[in-house]
Amino acid sequence: MNTHRSTLSGWQALPLLALLLAPGCLQLQSDKEQQGFVEEKVLKRHDELMAKMDELYQLRQQLAKLPDSAATAPRRRALLAADAGMMAWMHQYRKPADTTRHEVAMAYLNRQFKRIDSVGVLMERNIDSARAELTAAAPVAP
Repeated sequence: MNTHRSTLSGWQALPLLALLLAPGCLQLQSDKEQQGFVEEKVLKRHDELMAKMDELYQLRQQLAKLPDSAATAPRRRALLAADAGMMAWMHQYRKPADTTRHEVAMAYLNRQFKRIDSVGVLMERNIDSARAELTAAAPVAP
């Protein structure tokens, strides 16, 4: 008769213990920590997009060198709109004051993340479109 029981011991039990405790740990975060996490997410997205601003400017300059066509003028305007969207977001963003209620601050930061992400979609789409236009306008080598 086999009386050996299968049990978890020592190191085998740690991953299971971690899974059981993880949700509780997340709930133990303070309001300030939660707010800091969301704010960090907003600012990280902003920083990612700021890194693309030079490319946006360079593409606009390259498109300006092409003859005006039905495609190049709208592409330049789209790049300007993306730039303006970024500037508008930066001018209106304000870190919530320490005295702001947690729920209000979280709602604001979540709205700000959606806004900066929308600016990012606009920038990335217009950068891709401008690249495609420049590629199509490039002279074909003989």
